[in-house]
Amino acid sequence: MNITTLGAHNCESQNTRLTTLLIDDIIAIDAGALTSSLTFPAQKQLKAILLTHQHYDHIKDIPTIAFNFAMAWTTLNIYSTLPVYQALSLILGNKLYPNFLEFPQENPSLKFNLIEPYQATQIEGYGVLALPVNHSTPTVGYQVTSPEGKTVFYTGDTGPGLEDCWQRISPQLLITEVSAPNRFQELYQRRGHFTPNLLQEELVSFRELKGYLPQVVIVHMNPELEEEIKAELATLAHSLGHPITPAHEGMQITL
Repeated sequence: MNITTLGAHNCESQNTRLTTLLIDDIIAIDAGALTSSLTFPAQKQLKAILLTHQHYDHIKDIPTIAFNFAMAWTTLNIYSTLPVYQALSLILGNKLYPNFLEFPQENPSLKFNLIEPYQATQIEGYGVLALPVNHSTPTVGYQVTSPEGKTVFYTGDTGPGLEDCWQRISPQLLITEVSAPNRFQELYQRRGHFTPNLLQEELVSFRELKGYLPQVVIVHMNPELEEEIKAELATLAHSLGHPITPAHEGMQITL
């Protein structure tokens, strides 16, 4: 399993893109950096997009990649929960852009597939399990297992309280978020995000439940606060005796 971090941040600029993962060139998780990161041939390789939730930074490129697929007269499968479908239906409701869930009429460029949390399913030969996490709007993380048995769990945007998730998964790679440094802990916990100290509590809980820690990679960082976040993550890694890797745009991980 090859995983590329197309976007590793929560703010977009010339040098930073919104959080998006690409698995084996065919499955994307979230859509903040698809059309800005991938060539047209690479976009055409996509078979499925898994969306964690409806916040704009995670669905931003759905209309633009839908337009590209419409021009190629092909269909792209979108998978997520009902609240995300309802949000996309509003965005793609012919007010800002054509409704690519219905256009072109003969072959719509987007096909929405409903995901039910806790119910394992197969998508393009990969095992997918959606699990609710703790964010300010209904959000799921995804465990994705390759045909060869390699497994990654991406939490999406989340705050503390993931013990139920930990009990249901056993990934080799954990990709999670840290949105701000510890001095903003109270504010970001209310918003349903991690700081390094909040992440530490969850990783300790994971190790107590599972008896190990997977490889840990961090995304959704605020680029204006990134150096402070990285310094605190280094302290956390030392405290746990386990490496924690801040992601960057274009970073590749092989399991």
